[in-house]
Amino acid sequence: MDFKELQQKVIETSFDYGEKYNVKIDEDFALLKLYEEVGELAQAVLIHRKKSRPEKHVPEIISKKELAKELADVVGMVMVYANLMDIDLEEAIDKKWISKEWINK
Repeated sequence: MDFKELQQKVIETSFDYGEKYNVKIDEDFALLKLYEEVGELAQAVLIHRKKSRPEKHVPEIISKKELAKELADVVGMVMVYANLMDIDLEEAIDKKWISKEWINK
């Protein structure tokens, strides 16, 4: 599956969620949800590194799975937000990270 197809499936899933729970998936929702997901990622990292309360500690295989889930949530919400802002995320990643067209500009 290519990036645009993956992004489209993520966007469809997000809007299905919105319909199911009667939540308007707009720019505000997507950005605030992204903040929430980054916070959950930070919590997963703390647990994974055993820098949380001992009762939250879990085996590494479980904490790694939680990290993967939270990273997927962050990336997914970035995809949704980019779509809502009419930004071609694949192109932006290429220009910033691959071709470096946007470096120092």
